[in-house]
Amino acid sequence: MMRGWFDAFRENGGPTLYSYTNRTPVTADVSTLTLYIVFVTLFLAFLIIFPGVRRQRFTTFTSVALSLFVGTAILVGQHGSGWHTAESQISTAYRAFSREKINADIGINIGLNSVNVTLRALPIHNHSSSIDYNERFHWTGASQMKKEYNKALVKGLPFPILTVGEYFTVDAEGFCWGRSYRQAGYYTSIFLWMAFALWLLSNLLLVVVPRYGAYLVFLTGLTLLFTNFLYSQLLPSTPLQIRMEQTILMFSFGWSFWLVMVAGVLCVLLGGAVSLIDLIYPHKFSTILEVDFGTPFDRHTIIEDSHETKKKKKAVPRLEEPPSAGLGTRLLRRLSKRDRDGRSAHPEGLDNYAFEMEAPKSPWRYPHLMFRDSRKKQQISFVQTTWQKPS
Repeated sequence: MMRGWFDAFRENGGPTLYSYTNRTPVTADVSTLTLYIVFVTLFLAFLIIFPGVRRQRFTTFTSVALSLFVGTAILVGQHGSGWHTAESQISTAYRAFSREKINADIGINIGLNSVNVTLRALPIHNHSSSIDYNERFHWTGASQMKKEYNKALVKGLPFPILTVGEYFTVDAEGFCWGRSYRQAGYYTSIFLWMAFALWLLSNLLLVVVPRYGAYLVFLTGLTLLFTNFLYSQLLPSTPLQIRMEQTILMFSFGWSFWLVMVAGVLCVLLGGAVSLIDLIYPHKFSTILEVDFGTPFDRHTIIEDSHETKKKKKAVPRLEEPPSAGLGTRLLRRLSKRDRDGRSAHPEGLDNYAFEMEAPKSPWRYPHLMFRDSRKKQQISFVQTTWQKPS
C-alpha cells in the first residue's frame, strides 16, 4: 500500500515528472491592486454601518465616498503607470537581425518613476502563442534606466521591448526623452504627496471643524489640478514617437492622468460649493456637514445662546456680580458647572439646589439669649417710664 502511494506519478522508480511549465505573464500591478483592495474594503465597511446613520445621511455618504475616491486616486496616480500611454499592433522581428516577423499587440505605459512595456503575440501562428511579456524599467535614479536596459540585454528580451527601452536610455544628440519624463515624474510626485497630506488633514477637520475641512478639500482639488498642469508642461517639447517598421506609436494622456483630474474637479466643485454656502449663510453651514446637529455642540446653537445671554446682561443688571467684582470671582463663575442663566450643564442629571437655599432656621431656643433680650426690654421700658413728663 505504501509503495503504491509513493510511486504515484513516477516511472520506473524515477523522480516525479512535472511536464507543464509554471511560467505565466503578469496581468496586474501588485501595488495598485493592493490599493484597490484596501479602499474597497473600507468602502464596504462603511456601507455595512451606513444603515445606522440617523441624520444627514446624504451628506455623510457623499463626504465619505468622495474622501475614499480622492485618496484612491492620489495613491494610484502615485504608483500607477498610466500617465502617458501608447498602444498599437505591430509586425516586426522578434529577434534582432532576423527576417522572421511576428504580429503582436504592444502597449507602452509611462508612470512617474517607470515605464511598463507589454508585448502579446496575436494568435495567428501556433508557435507565437507563448509570446506574452510584461516588463518594467525603473528610473528612480539618474543612471538606473541604463542599468535596467543592460539587464534586459543580458536577459534576452524581444527586440520590440529593447527598442522601447533604448528610447528612454539614450540621453544625447536630441534623444532626451528619458530625462524629460524622469523630471516630469519627479515634480509631479512631489505635488501628489502634498495633495495626499492635505487630503489627510481635510478628513480630520471635516470631523472636528467642518468649515475648515471644506476649505482644505477645495485646496486639495486645486493641488491635484496643478499636478496635472505641471505634468503636461514638463513633458518633452518634441513629442515622443516610437517607430517600428511601418508602425508609429503616438503617446497620449492615460487613465492615471484623467483619474487625478476627475478627483481634483470633484474636490474643487464640492469644496468650493460648501465654502460659498458658509460665506453667504454662516449659520446654515451646520446643517450641511455638522455631525452633532441640534445638540449643544452645534455651532449655530452656541452662537444663538451667546447672543441671548448678551441681551439679557444688557437688559437686566446682575446684582450678584457687581462691576467691581474681582478676577477670582469671575474665574470661579466661568469654571462653575452652571451657566449664566442658572441652568445646569448636565440636563439629564439631578440639580442640587442645596447650594442656592438659605440656611434652615433651627428649632432650638437658647434660654440665656432670651433672658438677655428680656432684660434689655425691661431696662428700656424702665428708662422710658422714668423720663416720662408729668401730665
